[in-house]
Amino acid sequence: MNRLALGTVQFGLPYGIANQTGQVSRLGAKAMLQLASDQGLDTLDTAIAYGDSENCLGEVGTEGFKLVTKLPGLPDECTDVSAWVEQQIAASLARLGVTAVYGLLLHRSLQLLGPNGFALNQALQKLKDNGQVKKIGVSIYSPSELDLLTPVFRFDLVQAPFNLIDQRLHRSGWMQRLNDSGVEVHTRSVFLQGLLLMAQANIPAKFSPWHTLWDGWHRWLSRHDISAVEACLAFPLSYPEIDRVVVGADNLEQLAQIINAANRQLINDIPDLQSEDENLINPANWTKL
Repeated sequence: MNRLALGTVQFGLPYGIANQTGQVSRLGAKAMLQLASDQGLDTLDTAIAYGDSENCLGEVGTEGFKLVTKLPGLPDECTDVSAWVEQQIAASLARLGVTAVYGLLLHRSLQLLGPNGFALNQALQKLKDNGQVKKIGVSIYSPSELDLLTPVFRFDLVQAPFNLIDQRLHRSGWMQRLNDSGVEVHTRSVFLQGLLLMAQANIPAKFSPWHTLWDGWHRWLSRHDISAVEACLAFPLSYPEIDRVVVGADNLEQLAQIINAANRQLINDIPDLQSEDENLINPANWTKL
């Protein structure tokens, strides 16, 4: 079994700081799904907010894959939470061309702690009870969200960022705790939106405050006969508590490179690049740099 999951944001949007080719075409998407299937990947990650991604998947066909999608934030003016959730999932299933999905995550998990939180949770449980969704959960930006949510809510699936620089999921103890309580763990942002794969000369100037980190990373890469892709993937794959590592690719060639790198021997001597600096580890903050 391959522990990679294919992220499909590029099927719906021109996504990623290092993206040179724009949005994936339908033909490209079909070829990428075929390769993923041939290589034993069994999970596709998408979201209602990923532009045309769900439509694309519905058109090219997703037979044999487990689909995980995500609800956007509940609108402030929403008065009937249950009806809104039902409409969202009905439209999502129609776009995907399926009657049920494996996972449904909330993109804005902390809305569960707001005034509509319990109604939102009940609506998710109802989808699970009627078989439209197998697992419900949250897509988080920081493990600190789990400190607030888990005393009140029970999740089947949690997706969180985790990479050589952002190691909070492990260091906070949450990776182990989720695994111990039977929660499926998916991690994303393995390449930090492509930043970890860039040649040092191409890293945008706004990331220069962390130049010592980039120096260390590129020095390590040149000292070892290993690609950045390989080292980035070896890191999360070395944690057995992680069920799926979500990877995105801009084209077939890139996906093949990622899968080949993931299949190589794991590395023990991985450099310590971890940072707690929210301006670096949370891409949502990059526009402020």
